[in-house]
Parts: sequence; structure tokens; C-alpha cells
Amino acid sequence: MDENITPLLPNDTFRFSCTPDVPCFNECCRDLNQFLTPYDILRLKNRLGLTSGLFLERYTAQHIGPESGLPIITLRANPGRELTCPFVTPTGCSVYEDRPSSCRAYPLVRVVTRSKATGRMNEQYLLLRESHCLGFDQEQVRTVAEWIEVQGLSIYNSMNDMLMEVISLKNRLRPGPLDSKARHLFYMACYDLDAYRKNIFEKGISKDLNLTSDIIKKVEKDDAALLKLGLQWIKDTLFGNPKLDT
Repeated sequence: MDENITPLLPNDTFRFSCTPDVPCFNECCRDLNQFLTPYDILRLKNRLGLTSGLFLERYTAQHIGPESGLPIITLRANPGRELTCPFVTPTGCSVYEDRPSSCRAYPLVRVVTRSKATGRMNEQYLLLRESHCLGFDQEQVRTVAEWIEVQGLSIYNSMNDMLMEVISLKNRLRPGPLDSKARHLFYMACYDLDAYRKNIFEKGISKDLNLTSDIIKKVEKDDAALLKLGLQWIKDTLFGNPKLDT
């Protein structure tokens, strides 16, 4: 294992702090190559007061995962040699309260695997030491569990694990790339939530989903509930039946 990567247990401690007083402040927001999860996009587009479609058009790029064959989204960096995050300012992150999960976890990296025998999701945290980061020279010491709590990672981890379940199911039942229609449906239900909501309420999909009145009321206003519905819909509709014609 790389000497700059150290596995940690939940009660293991590490020294790290990132504040404007640290000389390398904002350096990790440069040379950007950052993936966004569906929940990252949900939080960011609401923070900015944008529809999901406009946020995706303005701030992201779409790729196809080489292994999963699924659409994946990356944050589009500012043009130029430094490739800075579009949300970084001289005083720090302008969307800090709704920053993506990878930003929250840093300098930890969360690795999730799924047991083939039990189906249980297993997580491990790795401490990533990068040469440019001087946060490790600070005095603040926390356990991994404390860092997760302080950074508000629990809800992000929970939502991201739901996506992992979808990817795992897809890899088992429909390996390889999706056709254009299935790829569009996946993209919409995961990332373009406002378009997905429009399809539910304006195109009658709610009838096919057999939703209760309580769920309909909730997903009409609650984006997190809508994302959960979308991920479940993907599992049932796209990957629940390997012979499904999409």
C-alpha cells in the first residue's frame, strides 16, 4: 500500500485541520478532477437555487464509467492552468454548508465494498496524505468517527450507499454499457431530479409506480425523498429484471 495512504478504524485518531490560517488553504481546490454523487448534486443545485438541469448544464460534465457503463458526473473546473473549483473564493468555499461528500471526508477516503455472500455493505476509511497539504501539521486531533460527525457525512454516506446498491445490481444483471434510452432514464432519476419529478407528475409515471398518497405528497416537495424513489425505481425498472426491454 502507498506510504501516503493509511487504513484507519473508526476509533483511530489522526491530526488534521483546515482553516484560512493554514498556509496551503484552498490548494486542494485546484487541479480539480472531482466526481459528484446524486446527493452532492441535489445539495448543490438547491444551495444555488437552480434547477437540476441548469446546474448540470452550467457546472458539470458527463462521462460513461469504463467499468460500470453508467453515466457519471464530474464537476467542471474553471478554465485555465490551475483548474480551480468554480465555487472556491479567496476566503474559502462559497457552498461550504452543501459541499460534496469527497470534500467533507478529506483527508479521509471512504471505500465501500459489498459482500457477495451476505450482500452487506462494508466500509473502510483511508487517511490520504498529500504533499501539498499542511493540515497534518496542525494540532487538532480527532477520531475517524468524530470526523464523520463533525463533517456531516452520515446523510451523504447513506445516500451514496443507495447508489452503490444500484451499481452492484446493474453489474450483476446487466454488465456492459446501457442502451441510449436506459442511460437517459438512469441519468434523469439519479442526477436530473427536477426532470424526473416532472415526468412523475406531468406524464403520469406516478400511476405506474403505485405510489401512496403520502409518498406522492412527499416527493412533490422533498428532493431527498425523490432521489430515494428514483434509485429504487432504477433498481426495479432498469435492473430488477435482466430481460427487461428498455
